Amino acid sequence: MKILANDGIAANGKEALEAAGHEVLETKVAQEQLANYIAENNVDVVLVRSATKIRKDIIDACPNLKMIGRGGVGMDNIDVEYAREKGINVFNTPASSSQSVAELVMAHLWGMVRFLHDSNRQMPLEGETKFKDLKKAYGKGSELSGKTIGIIGCGRIGQALAKMAVGVGMNVICHDRNGENVDITLTFANGASIDYSIENLSMDELLAKSDFVSLHVSGAGKTIIGEAELKKMKKGSYIVNTARGGTIDEVALLAALEDGHIAGAALDVFVNEPNPAMQVLMNRYVSLSPHIGAATVEAQDRIGMEIADIINESVPA
Repeated sequence: MKILANDGIAANGKEALEAAGHEVLETKVAQEQLANYIAENNVDVVLVRSATKIRKDIIDACPNLKMIGRGGVGMDNIDVEYAREKGINVFNTPASSSQSVAELVMAHLWGMVRFLHDSNRQMPLEGETKFKDLKKAYGKGSELSGKTIGIIGCGRIGQALAKMAVGVGMNVICHDRNGENVDITLTFANGASIDYSIENLSMDELLAKSDFVSLHVSGAGKTIIGEAELKKMKKGSYIVNTARGGTIDEVALLAALEDGHIAGAALDVFVNEPNPAMQVLMNRYVSLSPHIGAATVEAQDRIGMEIADIINESVPA
């Protein structure tokens, strides 16, 4: 099998594939040249992350394509159903990045409540001359312990986040489409474990009760949080989006931040990515990261091995 890892693959995954007799290409092919490259090089499997899109035109132009793999959770950049109709095996790696995304959410939360996202901008500019002023400005932070976090979408990532939030003393509630409470097990380094049940509330109840809201839903472009939902949130609350760009109405979000109803927002994904709106990037109440939810060394190693396992189990070398 000839495999094109167009957005890269961790070394352990590549080694496992090559050990099974597959050829792995790591050439970064431009989107507009991808179909020709796959066809001309007789590529059997193409692996992507979020940067590369596999649409109908590429699928039609590459009749020998047998598998399409997405290193990560969402497959918005792949025409999944169309590919499967053509007999192509399309897969992702949903279990590999949960921990890394959840940790990024917690990093944003801690950063926002202690104003780190803003102080890291201002200290290099004014720290030498206005140290006392900045100390006063950032000296009214708050703690996560004792606060309520509402998780919208309580799948693998939502549950990983819930475990961390419980671990720091937060009250966790969720809104999940299955309508049932979500049971999780917290496992500690010494082998001990405890069970915890997350109450599943309606969207309106969750928004009204949460000090922090974190989005973990699929479906690019579908707005979950708009002007009406933001108004239902507690005054002074925070919101985090590491799910999909467009899940939050960015225009409505900026308005809610500027009028003080929402205290802060953290965004790892954006409308019109990879060209986010400058108004979003420049807003002092927004904590920013460039779509790095799954971008840890550990997560990429897990993704690489999961990809290798799927391919090796599905198709003989």
